[in-house]
Amino acid sequence: MATAEQIKSLIKSHLNEDSQQFYTVALQVAAHEAKKGHRDLAHNIRELVNSQRQKVDNRILSFPKGLNELVDVRYPDTPKTALVIPRQLQNRIDRVIREFQQQNKLKSYGLSHRRKLLLVGPPGTGKTMTAQVLSNKLDIPLGIIQVDKLVTKYMGETSAKLRQIFNLVNQETAVYLFDEFDAIGGERSFDNDVGEMRRVLNSFLQFIEQDQSNSVIVAATNNPKLLDQALFRRFDDILHYEKPDRELSEKLIKNILATFIPNSLSWDAVLSETDGLSHADIVGACTDVIKENILGDKNKATEQQLLSTIKERKLYYKIQE
Repeated sequence: MATAEQIKSLIKSHLNEDSQQFYTVALQVAAHEAKKGHRDLAHNIRELVNSQRQKVDNRILSFPKGLNELVDVRYPDTPKTALVIPRQLQNRIDRVIREFQQQNKLKSYGLSHRRKLLLVGPPGTGKTMTAQVLSNKLDIPLGIIQVDKLVTKYMGETSAKLRQIFNLVNQETAVYLFDEFDAIGGERSFDNDVGEMRRVLNSFLQFIEQDQSNSVIVAATNNPKLLDQALFRRFDDILHYEKPDRELSEKLIKNILATFIPNSLSWDAVLSETDGLSHADIVGACTDVIKENILGDKNKATEQQLLSTIKERKLYYKIQE
C-alpha cells in the first residue's frame, strides 16, 4: 500500500486541483508497489496516469487554412497552485479570471472585462505558466503564437499573417499567447529597425486596438525596454514578474518535491543557494532530485542531493558569463 505521506499528498493535490502533483505522487505509489513486487498493480497505476495525460480534449479550435503552423494549440491542466508568485500578483490574475467569468454582469453596466495582458519579467518566472493557468481556469484553449514563423522577410507577409491571427482571435475564443513579444513589438524609433518591422508593429497596434472579441490576448516579454511605448496603453493590465525570494523558493521546493522532501533539512543552507535562480531553475533542480530517487528506488531525498542539483543550475549561469 501507499505510504501515509503519499496518501496525504494525493488528497491534498486533488483538493488543490493540482493534477501535475497528483500524477507525480501516483507514479511514486506505482514505483513503491513495484519495489514490493506488486508489478501488476504498479503497471495498472501507470496506465491510468498515462491514459489520463493523453486524453484528447474536446475543446477543439477550428483553424482557417494556413494557420495551423502559426498557432500551437494546447489544453493545459495547470492549476493556480502551481503558480508560486507574490500574493499581490496572484490577486491581479484572480481579478482577470473573476472579470472573465462575470463578464455579463460587467457588460450590463457598460463595462468590459480585462482580457489584453502584457506580462513582463525575466525568463522562467511564470509568464507562460500564467497563460496556462488562465486557459485552465477559464476553460478555453491556449493558442501559442509561433513568432519565429510569423515574422518573414517578405514585405507585407507578416502583417497579413497577423491579420489572419486576429481574425482567428475574433472567431474562436481562447487564450492567445504572443511569447517573446519584443520580436514584433520593438521600439519604432530604433536606428537599426527596418521599415517592414515598423509596418508590422503598426499593424499589431491597429489590430489589438480594434479587437472586440471575447478572447484573452497575452503578450510576454523578458525585456520591456525594447517595446514601443505606444504598446503599453493598448493593454488592460501590465503584470510584472520577478525571480522568487526565499519565502517563495521554499514554497516552490515543497510543492515540487512533495513526499520526496527530506525529513530534516537546513532551509537556510538550501535557500541561500537559490538566490538569483528563477522559478524554472528551482523546478528543474527539484525534478532532477525526484528522478534520481525514483531511479534509485528511494522515497526520500537528502539535503545533499538538493544542494547538489541547485548548484548545478547555478553553474549554467557561470558558463554563460
